[in-house]
Parts: sequence; structure tokens; C-alpha cells
Amino acid sequence: MPIEKIAISSSGKTYYIRNVHEDLHTKDGFLKKDDLENAKNGTLLRSNTGVEFFVFDPALADIYKRISRGPQIIPRKDLGFIAAETGMNKESIVLDAGTGSGAAACFFGMIAKEVFTYELREDFLAIAEKNIELMGLKNIMLKLGNVYEKIEEKELDIIVLDLPEPWLAVGNAFSALKAGGFLVAYSPTTPQVQDFVIEVSKHSSLMVIKVVEISEREWEVKERKVRPKSQAIGHSGFIVIARKLSS
Repeated sequence: MPIEKIAISSSGKTYYIRNVHEDLHTKDGFLKKDDLENAKNGTLLRSNTGVEFFVFDPALADIYKRISRGPQIIPRKDLGFIAAETGMNKESIVLDAGTGSGAAACFFGMIAKEVFTYELREDFLAIAEKNIELMGLKNIMLKLGNVYEKIEEKELDIIVLDLPEPWLAVGNAFSALKAGGFLVAYSPTTPQVQDFVIEVSKHSSLMVIKVVEISEREWEVKERKVRPKSQAIGHSGFIVIARKLSS
């Protein structure tokens, strides 16, 4: 069942509400179902003990935190960069290779018109299917298949490869992309980046645009005290972005 609302208490505790037609019971009291049913996005409610709760419609960032984890997922900082750099939008047709738990497919599914996601392992597809259902997405097609061997779709706008050997999929990806389409590889190590770029360079109608890694550091602001928090999200993976030229 998809998450219908989230409630954040004054202490910062977040509650994920799957059924607004039931009372929400918390350690700070309960919120009445009638109030939850009628709550607009950003509404302030009070529990029976007087504790304040802010109720919101769930955003991607809220639901994303609740997805089931199987294999390692691409962090949001990297997914956001990929979406921005490729110009992903509501008209985009996207292929995600290496479904894993479906985190990337779900992220792209919130933006794109349609997402095809390939995975070799049925157990990972089962996890992804539950996460897609959790997020209430209807535009994601799960496929049991190997993009090293075949990509059935054509005229794709964007292909994202989160694979151990992404260079092995370059040929099929090239055939599946439309002219002007983007080919992205996400890899944790520099040898993977090198091998992918070398393979892309063999195709005269593919050009590498950039190779980047994204770091994220959160800051703490309390009145006049401003300082970075001790923990930061450093290296998670390299992003290689290439683009198909007109033949």
C-alpha cells in the first residue's frame, strides 16, 4: 500500500501513514483519522496530548527513505545530477540497467514519462516490484534480461548503466539510443571508468561529455553559529556521461 501522508512531530520524528482512514498512534499521543483525512499539505495538527505534528503529502525524498534495500543503491545526490545533466523530463523514455532494489528506477519514474529497467536476478526484481508499489508508480516496466546481450527498446532518450562491466553494454546501448540521447555509466572504481570511456571512444558517433563525482556536506546553522556537520557523503561513485551523435 502506498504511503498517503507523512506526519512530522515537533521533535523531528517522522511517521509514514499508509491509511489516513485510521487513527495514527505515536509515543506523543494519537492523531484522529478525521483530521488526517481532511489534512491539506503542510497542515498543523495536534495529538490528544497536545503535541504538534505537521502533515504533508509524501514527496519523493520522503518515500525514498522507506524503500526496501537489497543491493547498494545510487545516492540521491548522484541520481539528481544524472537527471539534471541529461535533461530528464516528463517526455523522456529512460532505460535503467541493473535494477537492484529499484531505487534508481523509482527516482527516474517520478520524473520521466516511462522507465524500462533490466535486471538479471529475480529476487532483486521482487524487491524492486514492492518498492515501485510503495511509491505508487505506474510508468515503470520491470524486465528480466541482460543488456550485455540485448536491449529490446529503441529510440530511447536516456540509458543509465549501473553494472559491473558497463563497457560490455555500449554496443547495444548505442543501437537503442536515439540521436542526441544520453548514455550514462555509474561506477565505483576508476578502472571501470577507464574501460567504459575507452569503449565509448571506439564509436565515432558517441562523445564523452564529462566524468564527475559528487560530494555532499551538510551544514549546521544555529543562530550565529554556522559550521559543517562532522559527517559528509563523499565518494560513492563516478558518473560518466556520453551522448549519441547523428550518424
